[in-house]
Amino acid sequence: MLKILQTLPTKYFGILQSYLKSRYLTITCNNETSSPIPMLSGVPRGSILGPPLYTLYTADIPQSPLTTLSTYADDKAVFSTHHNPDTASSNLQHHIQSIDQWTQKWRLKINVTKSKHIIFTLRRGHCPPVNFNKAAIPRAESIKYLGLHFDKQLNWKKHVTTTRKHLDLKSREINWLIGKHSPLSMPNTLLIYKTVLRPVWTYGIELWGLSNINIIQRYQSKMLRSITNAPWYVTNQSLYQDLRIPLVRTVYRERTAAHHATLRAHTNPLMETLLEPPSNRRPNGSGLLMKQTKDESRDSP
Repeated sequence: MLKILQTLPTKYFGILQSYLKSRYLTITCNNETSSPIPMLSGVPRGSILGPPLYTLYTADIPQSPLTTLSTYADDKAVFSTHHNPDTASSNLQHHIQSIDQWTQKWRLKINVTKSKHIIFTLRRGHCPPVNFNKAAIPRAESIKYLGLHFDKQLNWKKHVTTTRKHLDLKSREINWLIGKHSPLSMPNTLLIYKTVLRPVWTYGIELWGLSNINIIQRYQSKMLRSITNAPWYVTNQSLYQDLRIPLVRTVYRERTAAHHATLRAHTNPLMETLLEPPSNRRPNGSGLLMKQTKDESRDSP
């Protein structure tokens, strides 16, 4: 409650205090219900105010001019870039130590076993390991962050391969609806493809679409042939024209152009800097993805 009192206007304090205090938890199992247990921390699960209050509670997380901090809900990523791998890890370690002290002060807990340390580089050698609360953070060859798979060379092969396997799995699950023997009409099967399968590979295509795009293109052509039961002599070009389905490369170009336009028009001037081409030099990058353990927080906002 201290951060609410310090950050928000006083008139909101009483309302949020009544919202967060005097809450109880009961557990029901086999028609038996436990006695009410007082909830001393956290916010109601699935509540509308939960995300804003969590953002308010963690808004003062320490930052460093030598590293980049990215946060989304309880996922926190810290990046350190330098041509000297020792310096990159040193800057990262100093920032982690300040975050460690901050989490202890505000009674939050980082799950070290779910946290990952990855090195982005094309050079030989490795950055020194980093620790959090005297525990070594596991090293990883690739990490998943916000639904995207990042490998140490940033070539997106891991992400595209994983996406392809996920598409195969979902395709088998709904094959009875979109396969050759589907009871649905062709417009309906195409609608299912567009609403269920296509969003799987379009997610983040603005980033990964420049490489390995042919893997997804072959998948889409295969699915369209299965949906339409097209004979072998029908070319893919004719198939796409008749169905009015854009090629994967076309989707990539359109979404990339829209994304760039959004960045240029953004009110935050820092967003436009993301459009600047990368430097020709390839520094070592040391990245850390930290997972917070929600259920072990011992203090409410």
